[in-house]
Amino acid sequence: MSSYFAELSKALQAADIFRPCLVLDRDRLDGNIALVKGRLAPGLAVRLVDKSLPCMPLLSHIARAIETSRFMTFHPPVTQAVLDAFPGGDLLYGKPMPVGAAKAALTRGGAGWWSRVCWLIDTPERLAEYGALAAALGTELRFAFEVDVGLHRGGFRDPAEIKALTIPERLHCEGIMAYEAHAPEIPGLFGGAAKALKRASAKAADFVAVLDPDQRRILNIGGSKTALLHGGGVANEVSIGSAFVLPSDFDTPGLEGFRPAAFIATPILKALEPEVPGPAWLSKALQALGLFPCKGCYLYGGKWMAEPAFPDGMKPNGLIGLSSNQQFMGLRAGADVKPGDYAFLRPTQSEAVLQHFGSIAVFAGGRIVEFWPVLPMG
Repeated sequence: MSSYFAELSKALQAADIFRPCLVLDRDRLDGNIALVKGRLAPGLAVRLVDKSLPCMPLLSHIARAIETSRFMTFHPPVTQAVLDAFPGGDLLYGKPMPVGAAKAALTRGGAGWWSRVCWLIDTPERLAEYGALAAALGTELRFAFEVDVGLHRGGFRDPAEIKALTIPERLHCEGIMAYEAHAPEIPGLFGGAAKALKRASAKAADFVAVLDPDQRRILNIGGSKTALLHGGGVANEVSIGSAFVLPSDFDTPGLEGFRPAAFIATPILKALEPEVPGPAWLSKALQALGLFPCKGCYLYGGKWMAEPAFPDGMKPNGLIGLSSNQQFMGLRAGADVKPGDYAFLRPTQSEAVLQHFGSIAVFAGGRIVEFWPVLPMG
C-alpha cells in the first residue's frame, strides 16, 4: 500500500499540488464500474445517485460506461445541473421535497422540471399538496410513492394506504421508491442481512401489486450496499452512487472486491516529537502510559469526514483534538516522515466530501491527467 501512496505523492508533486485536494483514481473507478456491470442482476437498470457522485464529469463517465440515463436527485441546484448536462436524463427525487421548493423549481427552472423530474410522495397530505400545485400551475406532474420496506424512515407503510388513495387529476404515478439501508446492519440474531433483504423485496412486491400496470415504470429499490444483492424480485432498477468510489462506510460484504478510488491528499506541514501544553514530565508520563505518541505531525487542514490511510499508523489524538486548520496526527515511532510529504485520508462518505476541495484531481496511469469541477453545494 505504501508504494501506491508513494506513486500518488509523486504525481501530486509533478502537478504542483501543494494544498489539500481530493484525488480520484480513475483506473480504480473503472475497475469498480466493471464490477457493477458484471454483478448486476439481469433485468435491473442502474439509477445513479447524484449526491454521492457530485461532479458532472464523474457522473458522465459512469453513466456512459454503464449506459444509463437515470439519476436519483436530492437538491434542486444539483437537479438543475443534471437536467442541463443530460438532455435525455430521467430524474427521480430520493426524498420528498417541500411543495414550496417544487413550485420554485417548476416556475424558475427550465422545461426539464415539468417532464423529466419524478417527485417523491410519502403521505396522503403531500399527495394533496402536489395535486393542488399541479392544478394551480395548469400542468401534469409525475411522482413515485416512497414506501417503507423496513427502514422506518417515513413513507407509506401499508399497501392498503396507497390502494385507498384518490390520485389528483393532474398527477401521474410512475411507481415506487423502496430503500432498505437497514438490511446490512441487521445482526444475525435477528436473521441477518439476507433475511432482511428478502423481507424488503417481498414488501416492495406487495406495494407494486396495488399499482395499475401503467403505474409501474419506476420500481426502484436498493442503495450502494445492497443493489448488487438484488435479483429476481419486482424491482426494475437499483440506485448506486458511493460504491463507485468506495468510501470507508461502504466496506460491506455486498461490495467485496471493490477498491477505494477517492482520497484526500494534504501536505504534512510539521513532523516533530510532540508535547502537550504544560511541564515536560507530563508528556513523558502520558507517553509512558501509551496515551500520547512519541512522534507526530501537523497537516495542512483537517477535521474532515475521513479516516487516516497513510502514513501507516497515523491517527488523531484526543489530548490535542481536531483542527480544520492544522490537524495533529500521531505517528508510529519509526515513521519516516518529513515536512512536505503528503498524508492521505480515505473519506468515510462521498456525499459532501467530494465537493469540499474544489476541482477533483484525476489520477490515471501514474499521473494527474485532468481536473474535474464539482457540483454546487448550495
